Amino acid sequence: MPGKPERVLGPHYKWIALSNTTLGVLMATINQSIVLIALPAVFKGIGLNPLGAGNTSYLLWMFMGFMVVTAVLVVSFGRLGDMFGRVRMYNMGFAVFSVASIFLTVTWMHGTAGALWLIIWRVVQGIGGAFLFANSAAIVTDAFPANKRGTALSVNSIAAIAGSFIGLILGGLLAPVNWHLVFLISAPIGVFGTFWAYFMLHDIGVRKHAKMDWWGNLLFGVGLIAILVGITYGLQPYGGHAMGWTNPFVLGALIGGAVLLVVFIFVEQKVAEPLFRIDLFKIRAFAAGNIANLMMSMGRGGMQFMLIIWLQGIWLPLHGYSYSQTPLWAGIYLLPLTAGFLLSAPLSGILSDRFGQKAFTVGGAFGTALTFLLLIFVPVNFPYWEFAVVVGLNGFATGLFASPNRAELMNSVPANQRGAAGGMIATFQNSASVLSIGVFFSLMVAGLASKLPGTMFGGLTAQGIPASAATSISHLPPIGVLFAAFLGYNPMQSLLGPVLKALTPAHAAYVTGREFFPNLLTAPFHDGLGVAFGFAIAASLVAAVASALTGRQKIADAEPKAVAAESLGSELAAVAGEGSFEPSELVVPGMTEGVSETADNPGISG
Repeated sequence: MPGKPERVLGPHYKWIALSNTTLGVLMATINQSIVLIALPAVFKGIGLNPLGAGNTSYLLWMFMGFMVVTAVLVVSFGRLGDMFGRVRMYNMGFAVFSVASIFLTVTWMHGTAGALWLIIWRVVQGIGGAFLFANSAAIVTDAFPANKRGTALSVNSIAAIAGSFIGLILGGLLAPVNWHLVFLISAPIGVFGTFWAYFMLHDIGVRKHAKMDWWGNLLFGVGLIAILVGITYGLQPYGGHAMGWTNPFVLGALIGGAVLLVVFIFVEQKVAEPLFRIDLFKIRAFAAGNIANLMMSMGRGGMQFMLIIWLQGIWLPLHGYSYSQTPLWAGIYLLPLTAGFLLSAPLSGILSDRFGQKAFTVGGAFGTALTFLLLIFVPVNFPYWEFAVVVGLNGFATGLFASPNRAELMNSVPANQRGAAGGMIATFQNSASVLSIGVFFSLMVAGLASKLPGTMFGGLTAQGIPASAATSISHLPPIGVLFAAFLGYNPMQSLLGPVLKALTPAHAAYVTGREFFPNLLTAPFHDGLGVAFGFAIAASLVAAVASALTGRQKIADAEPKAVAAESLGSELAAVAGEGSFEPSELVVPGMTEGVSETADNPGISG
């Protein structure tokens, strides 16, 4: 643009890009999990009992709505990044996320109206998170040379996974003070990140203007939403069954969603500019790496819930913690899991840049399977050091896998499709998290359903509870018992209610104390835990095999042909053709306009 002053991106631009995208991903993933620990305080604040009749759906959507909408939209938003600029779409995500955080903070309504308000703005938050997830890895990949991407993407991967653990601790610390703080903490960070991204990040990647694939967006969006909604409602009891997998609505949503996704795959092969780059799966490293990522996410996603229920429902009460304190302390006692990940993820990123990714992805997946096997043999009322060592090793193995896998995936695709690839990777990972929660809860409930009713009936009648009341309570859906423990409620107090008045004060105190319920739950829970962790072992082993099949790594933009295809002239033409920037606005780090990029990574220097 004539007369416009030059903008020169210095040699440190890549670190600006990395730090900003890391902040964005960290903020988004913290908000995925921060609500988990804060749910009791949130529902108490709006005056709604989440375990009351008809209120379970509010509970599920409060923490799953964010994940569902993020999983559905990341591919579309990654595609938009390829078309209109990854930084532009990423910055929009920061802004949307910030606005949603502010509206969540100022919630004034109560009851069901308050719950719906929170769910709506959590969904909007998820939309902002989808923009961030879809474009952050592509921005980092654009900004770093190929031989440094493993290290850079490891930082992003650390933020993406560690944020889910950090959120547990922050939720436990802030919610007891004031539940609004759980949402307020994101607002100033989001506003700061929005302005920082707007003024400091620049689109230097390859972009291609294309028509929007409306049919693809519609089929993919509706199909995936149907499946994820079906899973969400499948967790709720239906018609006398412990879960809702026989519910016609759930079956219709799952089958209908699957059919739409099959149609989507056929349509995408006929469209000139498809939403989902099916041809990317012809790249062996991308296809096998995504399977590995999907299976590792399936094993990891539901594990967090199982460990929290294990700590909150059994171990912490048995060791002197009141039920109201258990959400915070569950997050604290899971710190070894975070520490293991934080130790290995950057190390594996650095070493994989030097020695290659495969040894780390295969070893990390196999190590994760081994730690799940060890968790099966950890006693329910464990010595803490034993639990800490095993979950610490689990986090360490997960960290070994995460960074090299992401670098392997992003290095394998052409530079002008990194946004779409990043969105596809995020879709697999986020969808797997929702699927994993459904699988883990279903397996756990199936394990509990066989033993819990008899165990609970015998324990209740032994304490003087009338047989009729004990029968009714013991046949309640196990998911309600799990949610009560998960929310940090006193399960027996919640389940027995007025029946407690018929007991002597001593019996009532014992039944609602810190030993009765955990001791009842121990044996049935251990059976369910074995089944759930068995699934996680299988998923991790599949990930190890898929990682071994990625083939010899070929970095897509490190070859002469790719470099020629991504010349500065073609990139300028693509940008100018969008009508969004003038050619003079595209600059190379450390150089003024018109200077060619390095052969190591188009558009990057230093």
